[in-house]
Amino acid sequence: MWQFPLFPEQASTIAGRVDTLFWVLIGLAGTISVVIAALIVIFAVRYRRGSPADRGGAIHGSLKLEIAWAVIPFFVSMGVFGWGAQVYFDLYNVPPNGLDVYGVGKQWMWKFQHPTGQSEINMLHVPVNRPVRMTLISQDVIHSFYVPAFRVKRDVLPGRYTTAWFEATQPGVYHLFCTEFCGTEHSDMIGSVVVLSERDYQAWLEGRPLDDDAEVIPEAQGRSGEMPQTMASAGEQLFQSLGCPTCHQMEGVGVGPSLVGVYGSKVQLANGETVTADIGYIRTSIIDPHAQIVAGYQPIMPTYAGQVDEEELLLLVEYVQSLGEE
Repeated sequence: MWQFPLFPEQASTIAGRVDTLFWVLIGLAGTISVVIAALIVIFAVRYRRGSPADRGGAIHGSLKLEIAWAVIPFFVSMGVFGWGAQVYFDLYNVPPNGLDVYGVGKQWMWKFQHPTGQSEINMLHVPVNRPVRMTLISQDVIHSFYVPAFRVKRDVLPGRYTTAWFEATQPGVYHLFCTEFCGTEHSDMIGSVVVLSERDYQAWLEGRPLDDDAEVIPEAQGRSGEMPQTMASAGEQLFQSLGCPTCHQMEGVGVGPSLVGVYGSKVQLANGETVTADIGYIRTSIIDPHAQIVAGYQPIMPTYAGQVDEEELLLLVEYVQSLGEE
């Protein structure tokens, strides 16, 4: 018999904690609401006009009672706040050793890119029991990346990178939705997250057919053939084709700063500020190069806004990051 599940399954390390907090909040709110409603009904019936209830001996003040109904709710609310804050921090603090995946939301599809070169549309393959760090941006309007089984939801904004992470706990295929109304075909912006065992995931990365056993998921059989070009390699080619090495020479003797080792470092700006060369800084430097001028250099770099799209910007970011690793 077909059954409609009331809640999606718990398929990530954080899902159980989110659900527990949710049910505790529902339980507290429900208990308080029932007690208050019951007292209202009891007092309304017992002390209605004309009832023979004894109204003598009214209490005009009780210090113990006032302290109790102030202190007890305070500690309960602070306890729930602290609990919720810890869950919130864990949801937003991305593990440093996460597997990187880049995502671009556009009307009306999800485009995912793996640093090793694989790209997917409306489907994302990830390994089980490994943190996955998503770097997300929109090409047009606001979207929202939502995987109910993982209890992960993050707004995807145009012109700004946002991050999300999850660690799937069991292989399977899980729904992916956009939960921000993004246009006429918003309801069609759906996809799947395919969680594979480590062995199957490596086979998928290499384009090999997956083993014919119980661990294989039909949706995982989406790739075959030669290994694709890595994002860093594709970014290097784009970097060359745009003429960037003319100014950004590796030896640091060009009219622009060298990009070797710049990713993740502290950069001194001409206005005296110091910023971290993260993914957002690299993107801004490409499309709005005059926004943050590096100290000691002239604002002569042209903007590449409109010449490279969000997917190509991610290629360039990955290439610059690879220079930092070198």
